[in-house]
Amino acid sequence: MQRKLRIDELNRLSEMSFKEAPKVPIVVVLDNIRSLNNVGSIFRTSDALRLEKIILCGITATPPHNDIHKTALGAEESMDWQYFEMTEEAISHLKVDNYKIISVEQVDKSTSLLNMSLDPNHKYAFIFGNEVKGVKQAAIDLSDQCIEIPQFGTKHSFNVSVSAGIVLWEAFKQVSPF
Repeated sequence: MQRKLRIDELNRLSEMSFKEAPKVPIVVVLDNIRSLNNVGSIFRTSDALRLEKIILCGITATPPHNDIHKTALGAEESMDWQYFEMTEEAISHLKVDNYKIISVEQVDKSTSLLNMSLDPNHKYAFIFGNEVKGVKQAAIDLSDQCIEIPQFGTKHSFNVSVSAGIVLWEAFKQVSPF
């Protein structure tokens, strides 16, 4: 028989320890995300994987906000984040810091997530786009690569927070030092 672990048995970092702990060299860029619940969910996923930071762009809401907190459950406090009005400006800053820019979008010549290969010696920034319009073309144009999650049903896309979970977990597996 298996027993569900209690919270005190999970050995999670305190917020202070998390802030000081080494991070996985991945930055999440949210390009005009409408839903505050999606934003909160991505904060929570980023915290769980101990990613470097989140960059919020355009209409993407910023903490503090009750609707972000509802799904982030405090990750908006532990995760470092920045805001840029224009996604292109965020990308420029990341490129100066030698991040490889990867848009998660369905484009011609995209790489299937099944074939994504990351070098653990590089830093990466993953751009996730608006729930309806996706990653804007100007950001795609500045990207080093575009990846696409294979799908086999009738819908054309996953929810952005689900896409983030899928892609960030795969990226984490490839570059994490943990």
